[in-house]
Amino acid sequence: MPDSTFEQGARTTATPMWRIVVTALAGTSIEWYDFFVYGTAAATVFPALFFPQSDPLVGSLLSFATFSVGFIARPVGAILFGHYGDRTGRKKSLVVALLLMGCATTGIGLLPTHATIGVLAPLLLVALRFIQGMAIGGQWGGAVLLLIESSPPGMRGFYGSFAQLGVPVGVVFANLVFLAVTQAFGETGMLAWAWRIPFILSVALIGVGLYVQLRLEETPAFLLAQRAQSTHAAQRPGSPILRVLRESPRTIFLAAGAFVAINGCFYIFITYVVAYGTRALGMTQATMLTAVMLSAFVQAPSLLIAAAISDRLGRRAVYMSGAILLGSWSLVFLPLLETRSFVAIATALCVGQVFNSMMYGPQAAFFGELFRTEVRYSGASLGYQIGAIFGGAFAPLIAAGLLASTGSSFSIGLYMALLCSVTVFSVRALHETRESVGSG
Repeated sequence: MPDSTFEQGARTTATPMWRIVVTALAGTSIEWYDFFVYGTAAATVFPALFFPQSDPLVGSLLSFATFSVGFIARPVGAILFGHYGDRTGRKKSLVVALLLMGCATTGIGLLPTHATIGVLAPLLLVALRFIQGMAIGGQWGGAVLLLIESSPPGMRGFYGSFAQLGVPVGVVFANLVFLAVTQAFGETGMLAWAWRIPFILSVALIGVGLYVQLRLEETPAFLLAQRAQSTHAAQRPGSPILRVLRESPRTIFLAAGAFVAINGCFYIFITYVVAYGTRALGMTQATMLTAVMLSAFVQAPSLLIAAAISDRLGRRAVYMSGAILLGSWSLVFLPLLETRSFVAIATALCVGQVFNSMMYGPQAAFFGELFRTEVRYSGASLGYQIGAIFGGAFAPLIAAGLLASTGSSFSIGLYMALLCSVTVFSVRALHETRESVGSG
């Protein structure tokens, strides 16, 4: 059945929408910066710092394996933060997630390397990466729901996409900082100590978390749902996470399938290509990071536009079009990289990110609209984070393994196309949500 709390909430919100947008964008940008800076380090410096006794290929595989740990932790974060986000409020859960991420990332920047404490170093790295994953698992749902549950009617797609905008902003900052530090201190200085700087800068996220706590109000939709539940205290439902798993398992797993192409292809675009370009193609690290940043600049307006179009045409049409186009582009993506031309590499990444944005832009509103207010944080977060495991968690590792076993990049293109086909099938099986929301 439709959930009217979206529209009722939009009419009763007291916080200016611009303040919610700016705060959510700042928080998600820094949070994703923290998550992505690890991916850049995993592709560039971590193999030598934490796995120095391995040959270059094995070191890269081990480094990407620690990268994957963050994705395994994301559903754990979705469960924990989803439960409390549906019970106690979106804002409180988001604040805790932001603080947790800031502390974990700063901790990585202070971590001793293998040369200092031996095998304990990669073990501590894995533990902090797991905490990063838990924080991301909780952050996404809180930021998205702050936006879409406060949005004016007919604009949930557009405003929800500002939480998604934190991804390309985070990519740009992560790569800019790495480039600046490398230029300032050189590769020797980077390996010696300067790699810590990008991680320690994430202490700024703690300030954002405190601002959210002090200056933003809880979403009107959540307050309305909470008020309605309080009038039926004797019928108080159990755990939101168990309730949504019992009531809407099909919707959760289809949402996960809808996300695998976005997440898997994205991490190949921003993480694997850096390692592939520098090690297999002999390109400089600066060249590959610059191309990745250009694609992030293109991605930012693309996802806002795609989300706004989904407010007019519906979520599914825009979403499936992006999946089909990206699946086709995947087959020419790697051959363009192999030309070793910067223009071709940048084009391959930029076009890929445009098609990816056609899915990622509308996704925030689409996933939120699939679930009722009482279980929305839990349901949307679970779908997103389960999809992240099957999509992005092992994408760089699988891509590296495919290249090592087949000797051909074409296998990677086929893998990306397969992810896109899963997403097309999943979105096709879900109902349109633009006007009829919360049917679960």
